[in-house]
Amino acid sequence: MAIVDAPPLTAHRAPLPAGRDTVIDLLRAACVVGVVLLHGIMVGVTVVDGGPVFANASDGAWWIVPLSWMLQVMPLFFIIGGFAGLVAFRRMQARGGTGSQFIAGRVHRLLRPAVFAIGIVGVALAALLVAGVPPEIVAVAGFRYGQPLWFLAVFLLCQALLPALAGLHSRAPRVTLLMLVASAVAVDAVRAHTGLEGLGFVNLAFVWLALQQLGFFLADGTIDALSRRTRVLGGGAALLSLIGTFVSGVYSPDLIANINPPTAALLLVGVVHLSLVSLLRDRLDGFSRRGIPAALAAFVNRRTMSIYLWHMPVLLGMAGVSAMSAMTTGVALPAPSTLEWWLTRPLWLATALALTALVALAVTRVETGPSVRAEESPRRVAAAVSVGIAGVVLLLVLGTTVATAGVAVIAMLLALRLARRSHQSTGGEGITHVIRVA
Repeated sequence: MAIVDAPPLTAHRAPLPAGRDTVIDLLRAACVVGVVLLHGIMVGVTVVDGGPVFANASDGAWWIVPLSWMLQVMPLFFIIGGFAGLVAFRRMQARGGTGSQFIAGRVHRLLRPAVFAIGIVGVALAALLVAGVPPEIVAVAGFRYGQPLWFLAVFLLCQALLPALAGLHSRAPRVTLLMLVASAVAVDAVRAHTGLEGLGFVNLAFVWLALQQLGFFLADGTIDALSRRTRVLGGGAALLSLIGTFVSGVYSPDLIANINPPTAALLLVGVVHLSLVSLLRDRLDGFSRRGIPAALAAFVNRRTMSIYLWHMPVLLGMAGVSAMSAMTTGVALPAPSTLEWWLTRPLWLATALALTALVALAVTRVETGPSVRAEESPRRVAAAVSVGIAGVVLLLVLGTTVATAGVAVIAMLLALRLARRSHQSTGGEGITHVIRVA
């Protein structure tokens, strides 16, 4: 992986915000909550022949299509990641920081809480095996836990490439975005023509990088400079095009199905999201500063990675307790998609949110721990990113087991070590600030 420090960004059109953007913070918090709700509604647990059965409740269900239109927030999350990342990188450059230091900060921000969470999950899986839980059930738990970790690897990759892409954005913004979009569409086309499903995973780079790039246009004022009519027409055209791809059978109307592997349909979703954000931003600004929304945004933004990393263990724990309770009491669990099941979902989801918040609160210090000095060497930082991503990919490919969790933790610890400077340096305080709050 090549990491290139971008030249100073002098071509942006709008001055940097004086402080945190409360609308962006609120939207990020809403995205994280949306992820927990989506994964929570997909948990299906029943007891069959005296044994627990864990499944995806949305498999084959009609309701996942409309629900996916409400809760598929990943395109917006990566747009927000591009916005926040570009602003943070510009501020670092203004203080004399480099792209390598920015990336090193992102390595620490993303992998520090991951090391702790994955390590605990590995220990928990070992404890379940020792306690006599059937290995096949432990394997299912490990598999379900590892599924959402694709985000960690992809987001780290996108943020690692942000300085280089920011430089391209300052020189040729439209061409850069067009190339990423065209590459994503080309991958989909070749995949459809050849039937090579594995080829679609190349879009783990192109689709999410293109969405991150859209966030640059929001950050530099380009979107806000457009007339309201243009933004409405742009969002409307993207929505109609999206519907057209569904009607024609090019893409599935289930937006969750378009994420593994990601398809160019998510780019159209991102344009719709971007249009709505730009059109509603003034109204959201006042709302985002009110008591409850502001408190929610502050709580979630301080613990974004902790919530993301721990919500699946919470959901798996809830599923396990439900199954054990049903087997002990003899009270049958409602089958997914039945009326009784739907009536229990509000309490289920509220419990999932509350427990996830409590766990995130308990591990806050892991995510917001002591600051460290960022490594300046591009080679060491590139190695840190590569090793960190490799640790996550291991879990995705082989599943989360006691052994793979241990190897992944070692890889991430090595990545953190590579991204941390071991000696005093000038400008360290500035870099420390970015690692802590970016």
